[in-house]
Amino acid sequence: MDNPLALPSLVTVLALILYFVVTLNVGRARFKYEVKAPAMSGDPNFERVLRVQQNTLEQLVLFLPGLWLFCLYVSPIWGAGLGILWIVGRALYAWGYYQAAEKRGPGFGISSLSGLVLLIGALVGIVLALLQ
Repeated sequence: MDNPLALPSLVTVLALILYFVVTLNVGRARFKYEVKAPAMSGDPNFERVLRVQQNTLEQLVLFLPGLWLFCLYVSPIWGAGLGILWIVGRALYAWGYYQAAEKRGPGFGISSLSGLVLLIGALVGIVLALLQ
């Protein structure tokens, strides 16, 4: 591969597509459960769909910088792998939460753990670069 950042770039686009899909799901849920904008509550089914979108947005703020810093200071291949794991975790989180709040745990755990590894790995890589 000529460009070592192509894989993390692909992961970034896939993560943003995932976010776009969960955002579209909020619009669909508004229509289905008759929750008119700007209301943020109503049917519990709508509220779960909205929480998936909001929580994914909250996690993207940590994930994207963590992904890129890990890729720059540690390894773009390992970073991309952890990024794919994060996306899988977020998809499982959404799928579980759409069914019932109690089913969101495994996906949340997978995405949180992979995101934490990216952040800690980036921190270690940056500190080591500063010490050289």
